[in-house]
Amino acid sequence: MAELRWHPLIKDWVMIASHRQNRPQMPKDWCPFCPGSGRVPENYDVYKYDNDFPALSQDPPVPDDVATDFFKTAEAYGKCEVILYSPDHTTTLPELSEDHVKKLVDLWTERFISLSGDKRIKYVFIFENRGEVVGVTMPHPHGQIYGYPFIPKKLELELEACREHFEQKGSCLICDMMNEEKRAGKRVIFENEDFVVFLPFFVEYPYGVYIVCKAHKQNLAQFTEREKFNLAKAIRETVGTLDSLFDMQFPYMMCMHQDPVNSGDFSDYYHFHIEFFPPMRSAEKQKFNASSETGAWAHCNPTAPEEKARELRKAYEKYTGKSGD
Repeated sequence: MAELRWHPLIKDWVMIASHRQNRPQMPKDWCPFCPGSGRVPENYDVYKYDNDFPALSQDPPVPDDVATDFFKTAEAYGKCEVILYSPDHTTTLPELSEDHVKKLVDLWTERFISLSGDKRIKYVFIFENRGEVVGVTMPHPHGQIYGYPFIPKKLELELEACREHFEQKGSCLICDMMNEEKRAGKRVIFENEDFVVFLPFFVEYPYGVYIVCKAHKQNLAQFTEREKFNLAKAIRETVGTLDSLFDMQFPYMMCMHQDPVNSGDFSDYYHFHIEFFPPMRSAEKQKFNASSETGAWAHCNPTAPEEKARELRKAYEKYTGKSGD
């Protein structure tokens, strides 16, 4: 079974993908993403791999006969891809060179453009799940891309907030947020020519950093070569900073927010950024989403962002040898 089911209480689609339960457990001494597996080229730096068990497909099955006048279903149309960061099974993203991570940014850009060419796809979501704490069973360094046939609810809410701010203030909400954080300074971790990395004033997670581009641009395809290189540097140094906090591979969910595709023009009021959701509040303690966060979307951060930003600046200095001030 692979289909979309409409959730009338939150006005959003839910992907039903029961076939993913049948994914085989990979042998400990074999990885499909490693050269020699027969699944990937013998030589590659970064590589796009079509998901073997996709929740969305460009040739979706007919939905099960369960819809009624009240309950709605739709085809699980879309695309699910795996993006391999390196042929080395144990290399982590901060251990890759800046030039190598730039190749990753180039591949993300290429896939964003390619998936945008499918008029049925409305949102291209680039993300990475890292660590067993967030459910990762495949340690080989990789991320994913989902091409959705709809705009997911959180992105829809964010777009609406940006549109309302633009109509009221005549400016971009995310530009204004970034500039306020730069003026305050106390939550900024580091910046380069084209990107600012900070722990937002309102952050839900203790170490939930944002990467925001300084130029008002909406997606990867609009970046110059310099901006793509500086994005690679910012991502590499952000993950290296997180890893340096407690001298461990820090688990996280990395989510790239770009404008929707095939859905109109958002250039006046939307702005590219990346959000991190690291589910740890210390080296040993996990930050769980309990009833308030999950059932009511009423988040509670048990830490002060300003205090955690100081920790992150020290971790940045430890990883790079540079000052984050």
